[in-house]
Amino acid sequence: MNDPETKVERENFGSRLGFILVSAGCAIGIGNVWKFPYLCGQYGGAAFILIYLAFLAILGIPMMVAEFTLGRGSRRSVAKAFDVLEPEGTRWHHAKWISVAGCVILMMYYTMVAGWMAYYCFRGFRGDFVGESPQSVTASFDTMMGSPSILIGWTIAICVIGFAIVYIGLQKGVENVSKAMMIALLVIMVILAIHSIFLEGAGKGIRFYLVPDFANMKEQGIFNVIFAAMSQAFFTLSVGNGAMLIFGSHIKKERSLTGEAVMVTALDTFVALMAGFIVIPACFAFGLQPDAGPSLIFITIPNLFSKMPGGQLWGGLFFLFLTFAALSTVIAVFENIISFDMDLTGSSRHKATLRCAAAIIVLSMPAVLGFNVLHGIQPMGEGTSIMDMEDFLVSNNLLPLGALSFALFCTRKNGWGWENFIKEADEGKGIKFPDIRFYVAYIIPAIIIVIYIKGYYDMFHGKSAGLFVGWMIFAIVMVAFVIWCATGKAKEMLKKENK
Repeated sequence: MNDPETKVERENFGSRLGFILVSAGCAIGIGNVWKFPYLCGQYGGAAFILIYLAFLAILGIPMMVAEFTLGRGSRRSVAKAFDVLEPEGTRWHHAKWISVAGCVILMMYYTMVAGWMAYYCFRGFRGDFVGESPQSVTASFDTMMGSPSILIGWTIAICVIGFAIVYIGLQKGVENVSKAMMIALLVIMVILAIHSIFLEGAGKGIRFYLVPDFANMKEQGIFNVIFAAMSQAFFTLSVGNGAMLIFGSHIKKERSLTGEAVMVTALDTFVALMAGFIVIPACFAFGLQPDAGPSLIFITIPNLFSKMPGGQLWGGLFFLFLTFAALSTVIAVFENIISFDMDLTGSSRHKATLRCAAAIIVLSMPAVLGFNVLHGIQPMGEGTSIMDMEDFLVSNNLLPLGALSFALFCTRKNGWGWENFIKEADEGKGIKFPDIRFYVAYIIPAIIIVIYIKGYYDMFHGKSAGLFVGWMIFAIVMVAFVIWCATGKAKEMLKKENK
């Protein structure tokens, strides 16, 4: 291993609050709004939330600590962290390409989704949804998706804004802008939630959302409920693609990292819970069925605001909140991507930003055009889009595989090792990481592999045999690649064996 601090001057966050809010901004995304509230209602309300919180504690937080620790220990992005920390002669550095690919592919479609939010924010404040019929709301969404010019324009706008912020720098750009956006996001959320829960008829929605429904849990299947909670707890924190790792590389050693991970997780959970209070009571108050995914955001919610007194203001604020949530993630991952470039090529921040901006704009076009010009391309079967494939590659492949490589690297003797991990994680004031090496080394990897394989099974079960077998083979090959990276022996270990 090399001592990174003797070679690299690493810019640090200006404050602890800045680090926590930027990290939380990365974790908080659209899934907190268009998936979490629906899962709560579908899988038993408060009973689901309790299971979800348990998995955040036993799965999400340990993996976030691992990423923060690898970042602070290496003072690099994931593009160089393994190279700095791995014992000589091992193969861990090959695993970096999982996280690098994860960040790049994520931005190939997430920039477009953020553009949707910004466009609907503009339309909301303009009053487009006021008095609109359900048919008109649906037609306007279809019009947006079928228009290359609208999608391209708003996607490029998001890319330009995001990369302009990271171009300015870590403290003056990423930290200051993200802090302002996150504070505004939290204030807007609280205002929207208070307004929603005091609507006439909202009580039914609150009961649907929060009151434990064990009969519903039994009907859905206890295992399905547990798996849904476990998967949401894993994916909500964005662990696995190295985004948290990069922020760990920019913090000082004054605070232990477990406490920081708990703070970030608490903020992410608060936003998810508040999103439920915004969406579900309002849907029940106006007789709408809360759905999940894009249909909730772009059809159900605009229909809600079309009926609501003051809908222009409330609709605009809601989509402003979503725009901030999406843009905070975009900025965080853009920072990660330009750090890859800087670490791998030695380029300045400004050169790396310009180069990466051009690349991401070009790479975003297939997902954008996949809903119109290229709609005939259905890579995962009938009815799927290019974005569906990109999202599947990130969410069901690269995130869990990246997390698996981090867990193994932090605990195996031929990796960074448990002692080095604990020493770095616990340095500074605050909560110390528990001595649970066996759990992190074996139980967490087993859970990740179960999530990974079941995700594939759920996606392709019931489709053609060729499609199912082909993708399952791909899944096994990818796990085998991580295991291959994890099993190389260090030169020192080989010398001892040869003596």
